[in-house]
Amino acid sequence: MTKTILITGATDGLGRATALALAAQGHNVIAHGRNAQKLDKLKAEIGANVSTAQADMSDLSEVAQLGRDLLHAYESIDVLINNAGVFKTSQPRLNDGMDVRFVVNTFAPAFLSKLLLHNMPKDGRLVHLSSAAQAPVDDDAMVGKRQLQDMEAYAQSKLALTMWSQDFASKHPDGPVSVAVNPGSLLATKMVREGFGTAGNDINIGVDILTRAALSDEFGTASGQYFDNDSGQFVAPHPDAANAAKVAKVVAIIDAHTTD
Repeated sequence: MTKTILITGATDGLGRATALALAAQGHNVIAHGRNAQKLDKLKAEIGANVSTAQADMSDLSEVAQLGRDLLHAYESIDVLINNAGVFKTSQPRLNDGMDVRFVVNTFAPAFLSKLLLHNMPKDGRLVHLSSAAQAPVDDDAMVGKRQLQDMEAYAQSKLALTMWSQDFASKHPDGPVSVAVNPGSLLATKMVREGFGTAGNDINIGVDILTRAALSDEFGTASGQYFDNDSGQFVAPHPDAANAAKVAKVVAIIDAHTTD
């Protein structure tokens, strides 16, 4: 069955490769990016099976507008793959003092997921890119009161999103499915090249698991779970995700920053 699938951060790396693969399978892909020229290039390459949406995910007002535009343009979006992410950057702090890693990697995907809930079917799927890098979340860092090093911010932002995905699933038992996925460590992406100085592993490792998460039966009953593609199985995320008080605090911070 043909699905309508939104992929954020689809103009580079894993998002781009996944968009190409899903469009080749005949699905209707909505490719998000912040660069209009890159979006136009991707659309020209894929052709009829892709439409585009532009927004800067570090600006939550743009995320809100993106959500409204998508609700207006599409009667139904079956799958949202929250792929857009930031690791290393020359400007980690935004004008309001917030760390861009938390805004792009945590707040934006949670916000977009909540906005699109209105036109996502109960059997729809929210696929959130997590990471093998997960670390206890510093509440002050989440709200811009403390600055972190690149890896600290990245790992904390990914655990925060994993916690939110788990909490969302518990609050929406009838769907859509919400699952966090580590697509594979050190894949051949721009983020890995710039962040770690290595060419990286075969990007199709990540494409395959995101395709499975979006479409396969094995993920259809996996809401609230975390899939680690390094080990090839559903596993427990960082132990803090099992601490109800810590999860509640993180979710409360996310919710406070993601109201339209």
